[in-house]
Amino acid sequence: MEFDLENPLANSNHLCPPPSPNSTSLFLLETDHMPSHHYVQSLKAGAFPTSVRRHAIAYISLFCCRFGPFLPYLAVNYLDRFLSSQGIPKPKTWVVRLVACSCVSLAAKMTKTEFSLIDFQGDGGFNFDAQAIERMEYLILGALKWRMRSITPFSFISFFISFFNLKDPPLRQALKARAVELILKAQMDTRLMELRPSIIAASALLSASHQLFPLQFPCFRKAISSCSYVNKENMLKCCNWMQEMEKEGEQSEPVDEIMASSSNTPVNVLDQHFSCWESEIAADATKRDMKRPRINDYPDNHSVHFSQLQHC
Repeated sequence: MEFDLENPLANSNHLCPPPSPNSTSLFLLETDHMPSHHYVQSLKAGAFPTSVRRHAIAYISLFCCRFGPFLPYLAVNYLDRFLSSQGIPKPKTWVVRLVACSCVSLAAKMTKTEFSLIDFQGDGGFNFDAQAIERMEYLILGALKWRMRSITPFSFISFFISFFNLKDPPLRQALKARAVELILKAQMDTRLMELRPSIIAASALLSASHQLFPLQFPCFRKAISSCSYVNKENMLKCCNWMQEMEKEGEQSEPVDEIMASSSNTPVNVLDQHFSCWESEIAADATKRDMKRPRINDYPDNHSVHFSQLQHC
């Protein structure tokens, strides 16, 4: 059974704790699938370069250009959680690309999306060895503690949409579709990273209802605010940010401009001289006799941490 962003705990197996049969589990576990508070604050303060995240997301968008929007969303979730666990000051451009394509690879495996290594090759003058991607996948899995069935705002849409008294299926679908658009855009805004996925979901539905059904908006706001899981102050703050986000529009650099700004990527990362942990990744990737297990074949307690490669 493939991973469903709207129902992440279904058939969870060993990749996350066994769920209880109600929505309470989602609210209890959602913080385990968020980037750290320190990482978010570092992005806001500039201690962690926002350009690193922006470049990584641009690469993910490039790798996922043939797929739908949910695959890159999941990959960016992995990316933020991985970066927040490592505290990398400013990795080299090729490392950012390797992390990005490894996050996409893992997301594709989780969603059972057909892809091949050739999807990650050629653009920008880089070629990643299959074992290099696999090694980075293991590092990401270890850093994320094997919690790959991410709980995202999409996981709460069905729960919160039940608070809206819309009995006409087309109207409910229109509300959901608009909320999904807002959630996808919200992932790019670092301000919203500090908020729980459930708050983002509630805010997206509320903002969508304000756009589509303005006369009913006060009733919808009152209904969602009555939910015991919702922090009303954070929800209204998120709604305001979403409205600002809509007014500002897309201000990020186009993917091709971001890609063009990267100049230190080697033609083949395995042929270069790397420092410290970077050299260990490349050295390990040259082992051609390594088997390539699928994600479902990974052992339950396999633990590889980024710091294990730092022997300097």
